Amino acid sequence: MTFNSLSVIGLGYVGLPTAAIFAGHGLDVVGVDTNAAVVDKINRGEVHFVEPGLDKIVGDAVAAGKLRAALEPEAADAFIIAVPTPFTDDHKPDLGHLMAAAESLKGVLKKGNLIIVESTVPVGTTERVSVRLAELCPELSFPHDAGDGADIRIAHSPERVLPGNVVVELSKNDRVIGGITPRCSERAAALYGLAVEGKCLLTAAATAELVKLAENAYRDVNIAFANELSVICDKLDIDAWDVIEMANHHPRVNILQPGPGVGGHCIAVDPWFIVDSAPDDTPLIRAARKVNDAKPHHLAGRVLDAAKEMTDPLIACLGLAYQADIDDLRQSPAITVVRELAGAGQTVLAVEPHIKALPTELDGLEGVTLNDLDEALNAADIVVLLVDHEDFKDVVKDGAKDRLAGKTTFDARGIWR
Repeated sequence: MTFNSLSVIGLGYVGLPTAAIFAGHGLDVVGVDTNAAVVDKINRGEVHFVEPGLDKIVGDAVAAGKLRAALEPEAADAFIIAVPTPFTDDHKPDLGHLMAAAESLKGVLKKGNLIIVESTVPVGTTERVSVRLAELCPELSFPHDAGDGADIRIAHSPERVLPGNVVVELSKNDRVIGGITPRCSERAAALYGLAVEGKCLLTAAATAELVKLAENAYRDVNIAFANELSVICDKLDIDAWDVIEMANHHPRVNILQPGPGVGGHCIAVDPWFIVDSAPDDTPLIRAARKVNDAKPHHLAGRVLDAAKEMTDPLIACLGLAYQADIDDLRQSPAITVVRELAGAGQTVLAVEPHIKALPTELDGLEGVTLNDLDEALNAADIVVLLVDHEDFKDVVKDGAKDRLAGKTTFDARGIWR
């Protein structure tokens, strides 16, 4: 059975590029999102977040009649679920969005359909989706109990992309595909084979679920080492980037770069899913999370110490996104730094060239305003570099270092060295 139509549930940072790429390869794609403003914008051929190259492929796909957006799922040959999976205040996985997306397929599923969960999930979630849909659709059989003879195929294939390069990586990266049964894996691989140039690595659903979590927990642990080393260097008055650069000349050492913390919806979240599955066996993963969560507070403390030596200083905080050259503010350590400075009574000139208004976490906080770069640099007594946006690298290029002359600076990304 060939694939002619696809429905992508969730039109965020992964879902919309995924929908557009498949549409560009000839499938009739309907993207589904609960946000009416997002649906309307996409149907005009526009995008609602910053991602290089995405505006063109979305615009082209909509203009060609291969991509449209809707508020409710419609019948299709295959469904990809790409909705957020955050955690609760006590670091427990919140699968509410995912299960709601799966349940929304009731009434449109038919024999022969394929369902792929791309959302990052705890181990066992893909089978849980199968069980729930079996309860809602008793007229159909599902692979958790009917095996390879099931009417519906269900698999997990976690996205593994870098914001800022999503369009390229969705096509080029290898895909880990874990089916509830082998035929589920094969069917999912057939779909991805239409648009993915990378290898399709077939495995079981539980293995695929843990692979994604392990990848991000591994990165979190390594970032934690760099961040902890930078804290030690602050205490000893040593340049952390010098230490790392020289240590990395060892043929078997590759220390990552420190920063103000760890943000985003993957590395800052996914390790907790492993902890939740094995709470007694994850001391290292817990420790890494503790180190990385503490880093923005350490940086804010250093800035506040400097502010104590001044009278009513103005503090420019450059960057609010969690990563360079995007507008994604999820779990951003930069926002934590700004909130802590404002909470201590400081006046903060926030600079984020990729947004037009302060995010809800900062909107209304006394002393925090959104400014352009020139305004902030001209007025500030203290400058804190939080995100290595290209715009900020230019501050010290081409003999312009005098823009920071006489100011106290904190470079959390090491781009002004």
